[in-house]
Amino acid sequence: MKTFFQHFTWSLIVSLVALVIALLYGGWAAVALCVILGLMEISLSFDNAVVNARVLEKMSEFWQKIFLTVGILIAVVGMRLVMPLILVSVTTGLSFGEVITLALEKGDPETVGTYGHYLHDAHPQIAAFGGMFLLMLFLDFILEDRDIKWLTWLERPLAKVGRLQSLSYVVALAVLLGGANLAEDPLVVLIAGVLGLITYILVNGLGSLFEGSLEEDDDDAGIRGAAADGAAVAQARTGGASTLAVLTGRAAFFSFLYLEVLDASFSFDGVIGAFAITADPIIILLGLGLIGAMFVRSLTIFLVRQGTLNDYIYLDHGAHWAIGALAGILILSIGFEIPELVTGLIGVFLIAAAFWSSVRANKRDAVEPDVAPAALVDAP
Repeated sequence: MKTFFQHFTWSLIVSLVALVIALLYGGWAAVALCVILGLMEISLSFDNAVVNARVLEKMSEFWQKIFLTVGILIAVVGMRLVMPLILVSVTTGLSFGEVITLALEKGDPETVGTYGHYLHDAHPQIAAFGGMFLLMLFLDFILEDRDIKWLTWLERPLAKVGRLQSLSYVVALAVLLGGANLAEDPLVVLIAGVLGLITYILVNGLGSLFEGSLEEDDDDAGIRGAAADGAAVAQARTGGASTLAVLTGRAAFFSFLYLEVLDASFSFDGVIGAFAITADPIIILLGLGLIGAMFVRSLTIFLVRQGTLNDYIYLDHGAHWAIGALAGILILSIGFEIPELVTGLIGVFLIAAAFWSSVRANKRDAVEPDVAPAALVDAP
C-alpha cells in the first residue's frame, strides 16, 4: 500500500482536483462522466503503459522526470484537447477559432455540423495514421526472433518468416490497402496511413540511431553515460529495472519524442470514443486527460521503478499483442463501428493472460531453477 501511494499520490491529487472542478462545472452527473472516461482511458492505455515503461527504463532520471512533467502536459493539453481541434480544423477547412466555438457548444455528435460530428467524420484518417504507427510497432516486435517467447506455437513461425527483410513494411502496406477499401475516400486514408508509417520510421529510426551512438561512445570511453546520470544507473541496478546504458542527450530526446507519438496514437481512439459518452470537451479533458492520462503516466513509472517487466517476463509480449489487436481494430473501424468496450476488453484480456503466464513461469522456475525462462512458455 505504501508503494502504491508513493507512485500514485500525484495522480490521486490531480484526479481529486479534476472531480472537484467537474462537480462545480456540471454537478454530480459531470463527476460520474469523468470517472467513466478516466477508467476507459486507463483500460485502453494499459498496454501503452507497458510499452512506455520498456522505453522509459533506459532513459536517465532527468528524462523520466521530463516524461512526467512536460510529457503529461503534452498528453493532457496537446493530444487530448488541442490535437482533436487541429484535426477538425484541417479536415473541415474551418478556422481554429471556429472549431473552438463549435467545441464549446457541446452539440450532439449525431447532429451534422457539430464538433463531435466533424471529429467522427475525420475518424478514417485518424484511424489510418494511428493504426499504421501501432501496427509497425507490433510487427517489428513480433517478427523478431527473441529468446523469450510467449505464444510459442505462433511466435516461432512468425520469427522465422520475419527473417525476410522489410517484411513488416510489406504487411503494413497490404493492411493499409485493405483498410483504404473500407473508406468512402480511399485516397485520404492511404495518405494518412503512409504518414503514420513515415512517422514511425522517422521517430523510431532517429531514436535507434542516437541510442547506437551512445552505446559506441560508452564502449570507447569505458563509462555509462555522463557523470550526472550515475545515480540513475545505480538506481536501475538496485531497483530491478533494466541495466542497459542510460540514454541521455539526443538519444533520450528522440526516445521521449517516440513516447509522445506513441501516446498520440493511443489517445486518438480514446478521444473519439469519448464522444459516445459526452460531447462536452471540458468533461473529456478532465476525464481522459487529467484523470486517465495522469494514472497511465504514474503506472508507467511504477512499472519501471518496481522492475515489473523483468519480474513478469511475458508482459512485454502481452502488451504488443494488445497493440496489434488495437491496430487491427483501428483499421477495421474505418469501415465498421466497433464499440470501445470491445477494444478495452481485448487489451485487458491479453495483458492479464500474459501476466498469468508469467506467474506460472516464475513458479516453475522456482521449482526447477536450471530451466531457462524461455522454455517455460505457456499460452494463456
